Amino acid sequence: MMDKAELDEHLTQDHKKTVFSENLKELVYGGIDGIITTFAVVAGFTGATMVAGDNPDVVIPVTIVLIFGLANLFADGFSMGVGDFLSSRAEKKLFEKERAKESDWIKTREDFEYDETILLLKENGFDEEKAHALANIYKTNPEFWADFMMRYELNMTHPEEAPVRSAMITFVSFLTFGAIPLLPYIFDMTIFYNQFVAASIFTALALALLGFIRSRFTKECVLLSMAEIVGLGMVAAFIAYFVGTLFV
Repeated sequence: MMDKAELDEHLTQDHKKTVFSENLKELVYGGIDGIITTFAVVAGFTGATMVAGDNPDVVIPVTIVLIFGLANLFADGFSMGVGDFLSSRAEKKLFEKERAKESDWIKTREDFEYDETILLLKENGFDEEKAHALANIYKTNPEFWADFMMRYELNMTHPEEAPVRSAMITFVSFLTFGAIPLLPYIFDMTIFYNQFVAASIFTALALALLGFIRSRFTKECVLLSMAEIVGLGMVAAFIAYFVGTLFV
């Protein structure tokens, strides 16, 4: 018979269950948002510079790009982390409130909940006999019964148990990937035509890396995952570049 240790090993080895797989949304979308918003600053200033051309009154030094880029990076990263924490905590509180209500009804309105359970089971493919048999089993375990009602009556699954961890992964992912488009403005990379070209290449590679990471967990096509995320980044960059040209 399987014990808890064997189950944990199965989840880790066969299902690749890790901290990162459990927080894939925060890792990927924190990184995507960091890359796109930071590159938007770079693209916006570049668009303004390109339109300005030889106009001596329009000079946008590298330090300005870095100041705005880093300010955006840390402010937006903190905002995303806090937003993730608050939304996760609110979701958890709502779940706990509704679950407490279900647990109370199982104690005080058992017959009603029993009939409701049979209906839900029948809607999910069980015949009358099996639905009654399962409902009778659930009656012996009120905690599991409450979880069942949360899932199939209210369509609510147990939320993130560690909202602080979720927020930190979002924040760190945002900062780590969001800093990549600024690297050519921080370090001298003379091998590239200019800093914006280097930033564009780095941004595309970072987006492709995120697409690859996502595909490893979701088991979707690697190329499609990478193309989807890189394409999203290109659209955002074009919008930022275009907006930058409007204010010169």
